[in-house]
Amino acid sequence: MASGVLYTYPENFRAYKALIAAQYSGADVKVAPNFVFGETNKSEAFLKKFPAGKVPAYESTDGKVLLTESNAIAYYVANEQLRGGASGSVEAARVLQWASWADAELLPAACAWVFPHLGIMQYNKQNVERAKNDLIAALRVLDAHLLTRTFLVTERVTLADIVVFCTLLHAYQHVLDPSVRSSLVNVTRWWMTIAHQPHVKKVVSAPSLCAAPPVYDPKKFQELAPKKEGGKKEKKEKKQEPPKKKEEPEPMDDFEEKPKESKDPFDAMPKGSFNMDDFKRCYSNEDEAKSIPYFWEKFDPEHYSIWFAEYKYPEELAKVFMSCNLITGMFQRLDKMRKQAFASVCLFGADNDSSISGVWVWRGQELVFPLSSDWQVDYESYDWRKLDPSSEETKRLVQEYFSWSGKDKAGRAFNQGKIFK
Repeated sequence: MASGVLYTYPENFRAYKALIAAQYSGADVKVAPNFVFGETNKSEAFLKKFPAGKVPAYESTDGKVLLTESNAIAYYVANEQLRGGASGSVEAARVLQWASWADAELLPAACAWVFPHLGIMQYNKQNVERAKNDLIAALRVLDAHLLTRTFLVTERVTLADIVVFCTLLHAYQHVLDPSVRSSLVNVTRWWMTIAHQPHVKKVVSAPSLCAAPPVYDPKKFQELAPKKEGGKKEKKEKKQEPPKKKEEPEPMDDFEEKPKESKDPFDAMPKGSFNMDDFKRCYSNEDEAKSIPYFWEKFDPEHYSIWFAEYKYPEELAKVFMSCNLITGMFQRLDKMRKQAFASVCLFGADNDSSISGVWVWRGQELVFPLSSDWQVDYESYDWRKLDPSSEETKRLVQEYFSWSGKDKAGRAFNQGKIFK
């Protein structure tokens, strides 16, 4: 029986395939704790095992089995029943047929239709309409197949059902409204049957179905871009992002002076005694029992300041993975601040009931974001409060946020955190 760890970010529908398969087969598959997308999967240790840096990724307990690609991982942790029977049987071949069909016909269309409405991709009406038509056409093929069948291949759940179900998860949640579902009676009956299987419910909580035709909201993309979904990074920047390239002259010699606008604002501030790089190394390599006392031992309150940030619009936070994208996008756009800044930003709560807040440390005593046009995209969405380094409240906040513990002011439990370093 398979036993190992699955590296993935929360609510990754691709990872659900393996986790559901493990529920059926009894395989001991645990999700890697403290996985941070964009950090863990970019680390030297991870890339040594999985050079592509993509998730989900699977490592057996003994370290001998390393797998990527969600269908392959699900197949490995499954049992014979899920695989369609004995290797080489026609049922086993049909399981692979439906898994391949899902990746080729359903996945591209579903993502191209769903992601713009979630803010994960730039909206293009023509592309979205094409994707909608492609997905519905594919689902009609599936609907005809399910007219006389309970499951896709055999009379029991197989990997074919699990893979297709997971591939359609976001579509059923966000774009397949009642009018569309009414024309796909057999698919919807089958999909709801899979969703209510006990083993499936242990991995995917009862999904809420799309209640009305989706309406595009351009603010979602502006808030979340760039972001991740299944390892893919949106290339376009927010519209408000200043066009850096246009500010620069034509290519110049290495000896020419760079434009003054690109100068680091931190350079004009006294350096003080606190070595940010040393603290970051300590934080990365030691547990909090050592790194937090090290922070207070070395912190220079005369030349550095500590700030508490709280997202202003918690009522707009929906899915946890989207909120995580919001944090990651902000970190990416503040990349030029990393040398002299550190932050631990935490998400508290769950889907449709969450908050975002964090503790930040940087050189200087003032709010630094107005000092550079490169840093001004996200900060106004947060309330910023300068903390007194000598106060007990500050020591408590540093302890909780640096160690990813505690609750927010509304009593929501810690869900996950991201480190800016």
